[in-house]
Amino acid sequence: MIRLAFPLMLIRTRKLDQHLSMIGLHFWSSVKRVKSKSWSQVYIKVLKETLLRHGYRFESDTDTEVIPKLAKFVYDRLSEGTSVNGEETQEVTFSQVVMEVMRQLEGAYALIFKSSHFPSELVACKCGSPLLLGVKDAAEPEMKMDQFINNDLLHDKRQGRPKEYFLASDGSAVVEHTKKVLVIEDNEIAHIKDGSLSIFKFDTAKARKIGGVPRPASVQRALSILEMEVEQIKKGKYDHYMQKEIHEQPDSLTTTMRGRLIRGGESKMKSVVLGGLKDHLRTIRRSRRIVFIGCGTSYNAALAARPIVEELSGVPVTMELASDLVDRQGPIYREDTAVFVSQSGETADTLQALEYAKSHGALCVGITNTVGSAIARGTHCGVHINAGCEIGVASTKAYTSQIAVMTMLALALGDDSISSRIRREAIIDDFFDLPSKVREVLKLDIEMKELANLLMEEQSLLIFGRGYNYATALEGALKVKEVALMHSEGILAGEMKHGPLALVDETLPIIVVATCDATFSKQQSVIQQLKARKGRLIVMCTKGDAPSLCSSGACRFIEVPHVEDCLQPIINIVPLQLLAYHLTVLRGYNVDQPRNLAKSVTTQ
Repeated sequence: MIRLAFPLMLIRTRKLDQHLSMIGLHFWSSVKRVKSKSWSQVYIKVLKETLLRHGYRFESDTDTEVIPKLAKFVYDRLSEGTSVNGEETQEVTFSQVVMEVMRQLEGAYALIFKSSHFPSELVACKCGSPLLLGVKDAAEPEMKMDQFINNDLLHDKRQGRPKEYFLASDGSAVVEHTKKVLVIEDNEIAHIKDGSLSIFKFDTAKARKIGGVPRPASVQRALSILEMEVEQIKKGKYDHYMQKEIHEQPDSLTTTMRGRLIRGGESKMKSVVLGGLKDHLRTIRRSRRIVFIGCGTSYNAALAARPIVEELSGVPVTMELASDLVDRQGPIYREDTAVFVSQSGETADTLQALEYAKSHGALCVGITNTVGSAIARGTHCGVHINAGCEIGVASTKAYTSQIAVMTMLALALGDDSISSRIRREAIIDDFFDLPSKVREVLKLDIEMKELANLLMEEQSLLIFGRGYNYATALEGALKVKEVALMHSEGILAGEMKHGPLALVDETLPIIVVATCDATFSKQQSVIQQLKARKGRLIVMCTKGDAPSLCSSGACRFIEVPHVEDCLQPIINIVPLQLLAYHLTVLRGYNVDQPRNLAKSVTTQ
C-alpha cells in the first residue's frame, strides 16, 4: 500500500503551497476523527478527498490511482508559472513533476510515468519494490560488467548507435531481449528523453525537510550481466512452468551444491565452503541466538532447517514471520544474527524486517535466489541459493534449494566441533546422493496424478507432520491451497489431540508424513489413533516401512527413499508438489498464476 509522507503542504510554488496547506489543515482534522485507522489509510483518504474537491474523478478504489491524479495536480500547479522568492520559475520538467510526487509518497512502489505533455520522455522511479532497466544495442561490442552508465555510452549519436531500453521488475522479463541490465536503486530516477538516459539520486528526506525538491545529483552506475539463459524462461517439453520447475529440482540442487561441498580424502575432512559467510562464521557461532526471518514458503524452508542448525551450531534458533516481527516490534539485539530468507530478495515485509534488524545492530545474513536483489545488497553477508529462474508463482525448486543452503550453513557452523564430525560427514555423503534420490521420487508423478483424481472433488485436506517434517506439512498444505484453491492445513502431529482430532471422520482425507527419523514411533501412534477413528489415511513413508505402519490395507501409501533426517524434507515435499500440481490441472485452475497471487510480494 502506498502511503503519503507528512508534511504535505510544502511544494515549490506559492499557489501550490496554498492548495496543499488546505490539505494539511484537513489532514489534522481527519486524524482526530480517524485515530484507530492506520496512517496509510488516513493519508490516502485525505489526499483522495482533497483531489475530489479539486475536480478530479476516480474510476476505482485502488490507492494506485491516486498517484497519476496527484501527478496531474502537481503538473497543473507548477505550470501556472508563479514565482518563488520573486523569481520566475523555469519551465516545468517531467522529472521535476515526478520528484514532487515521490516526495509525497511512502511505502513500497515502482512507478513508470508517461505523459502526453512530455511525448518523447519517460521517467521511472522506485522505493522498496524491484525495478531494473535493460539496455540493448546489437551493433556494439559486448560490454564489461564494470562499464559505467553515462549518456555517451547509452546513446552515441556520433556513431549512430541508438539503444533500446526495457523496464521490468524481474530479469526474466528482459533476458530474451538483453542480458545487460541496470538495477535501479531506491529513490533513484531514470529519465529517458529523446533516446538518452540520465540517472538521478533523489534525497527524499532532505526534500521533505527543506520543503522543496533540491537539484538532484546525476550518478554513474555500472551495468550488470544477467546470469540466466533464455531457455530458463521457456517451458520446453512441459505444459506449465510449475511442472517444469518441479522436474528441474535434481539439477537445481546440483547447482546449489556445486563448489560448496568437499568430499574429503585420505588427509582431508569432508566439509562445506560458503564463500559469502567465511569471514562471519565466528561471529555467528558466538551469537546470542540466530533468528530466521521470512514469509510463506521461505519461512517454511527455514523451519525445516532450524533443528539441524540448532544441533550443529549449539546456538538457540528462533523463527519469525517478517510481518509479525515488524508489527509487534519484537526484540532484536546486537548479539543476534538475523537470517533473512527470500526467493526474490524483494519481499516487502522481509525488507522492512531487515531495516528493523539493522537499526538494532544485529548481524544480517541474506539467503536469496536473486543476485543483486534488495536483500542481497542490504545484508552484511549471505549465500545465493543458485536455484535458477522461477517463473511459476508457487515456489518449488527454490524451497528445496533454500533447505539445502541452510543445512550447509549448519554444517559450516559446526565445522569446528569434533564431536559432531561423524554426523556432519554422513549428511555430506547424502548431499551428494540427493539429486539422484529426487529423480527417483519424481517417478511418482503418475501415482500422484491418480491420487489427485481421487481428491479433486474434496473440499479439505489435512497434512500431519512432526520434527523435521512439520515444515513439510505446512509447505505441502500451502502448495495445495495456493494453486489448487482447495482448503488444506498443515498440522503439527504432536498437537493432534489438542483440537484437530475432532475433525477426523471417514470422509476427510489426511496425509501423514511418517518417514524414518527420530519421531517415527510417535507418528506410528498418530496413525493408529487416526485409524481407530476411521480416518481416510494417506501415509508418506520410507520404502519398506509400509507393512509396519498399516498392515490391514486401510491406508494408501506414498513410498520415498531414505536420506539423513535433515535432508528428508527435500525428498518428502516433492510428491506433495506433484499432488498440488495435478490437483490444480484437474480442477481447471491456472497453475502458474494462481488467483489473487503474484510472484514478488512487494506490497504490505
